Amino acid sequence: MFQVGFVAAQDQQPSGSAPPTENPSPGKCYVKCITPDEFREETVTVMVKPQHTVLTTYPATFKTVEERVEVKEASKKLNYVPAVYETVEVPYISKEEAKNLKVIPATFQDDLEEIETYPEVGRWEYRILEDCPSANKEDCMVACYVEYPSKSEAVATKTLNSDARTTSTSTSEVKAVYRKEVIKTPARVDEIDIPAKYSTITRQVVDQPARVEEKTIPAVTKTVNKSVLVKKGGMTVWEEVNCELVGSANILPILYELNSAKITPKSVDIIDKNLLSVMRDSPALRIEIMSHTDSRGSDDYNLSLSQQRAQSVVNYLVGKGINRNRLEAKGYGETRLVNKCANGVDCTDAQHQANRRTEFRIIQ
Repeated sequence: MFQVGFVAAQDQQPSGSAPPTENPSPGKCYVKCITPDEFREETVTVMVKPQHTVLTTYPATFKTVEERVEVKEASKKLNYVPAVYETVEVPYISKEEAKNLKVIPATFQDDLEEIETYPEVGRWEYRILEDCPSANKEDCMVACYVEYPSKSEAVATKTLNSDARTTSTSTSEVKAVYRKEVIKTPARVDEIDIPAKYSTITRQVVDQPARVEEKTIPAVTKTVNKSVLVKKGGMTVWEEVNCELVGSANILPILYELNSAKITPKSVDIIDKNLLSVMRDSPALRIEIMSHTDSRGSDDYNLSLSQQRAQSVVNYLVGKGINRNRLEAKGYGETRLVNKCANGVDCTDAQHQANRRTEFRIIQ
């Protein structure tokens, strides 16, 4: 994934499409890099269910009241001709008219919203032809412009078809009658006062009318992460690097606490001196961080722990301003031991320590 040019140069930084070739001096190494695309991570909020209203109805309530009514009028009694009465029916409302409310809930319909999560990009890639007849592989190098399609994610949403509402129906009033005696023929001659008679009736009246309560249900949203192309890469540049860093993994003498991926203050100094300065001096380089463990503990646990440790180094460098696209974190667990100390083999602490290492290598 990279080419190294062992060419002489002045004490200036190389730039452009080729390393400097005039006034060469030995001991200079350059890596041929293709500048990567630069992205900005953004988040978009999608409304998957809109705000709507939920209605709750409460029916009318009644209370029973008593009323004193006159059931027989006062009159006079005659000694000789008594009064003559007749009975009549008097109507009254025993239950008043009221309304009943019924809720028709809100309805929704399914929908989909297409979100572009990764844009369409393209870049130049260099390949060497097979069966190259020249001893110089540069003579058979081909530059190909490769396009990569965009990626999208379909987010299921719901749209409001009709909001909640109510319908009402009426309850008819209930009528009743009571009987009443009224004078048909008054008494004559001697008059004797006859007092009126009264009775108590009961009737139902509306205590609280029917009502409806509204409750607003907030909208439901979903956050989608997307990458936005900020600067298109694909340019070829030459970066001067320390020759000792080229061609193999380079050990970072980072010591972690037992069963921990936290970077210690001492490890921060090591990363700044051995790796952060290299990436700042050569902004086109891409680096792979590789972490390993010894054989003690389960294979799955060691693989997860090594990945966490490699990622902690990447996160630290990103926090120092290094673009995350220039870094790759890879945990190998106990799959790349540097000695015989595999599972079941009796080894010293020093031998196990040799396997608990973090390395980095230039991958572009």
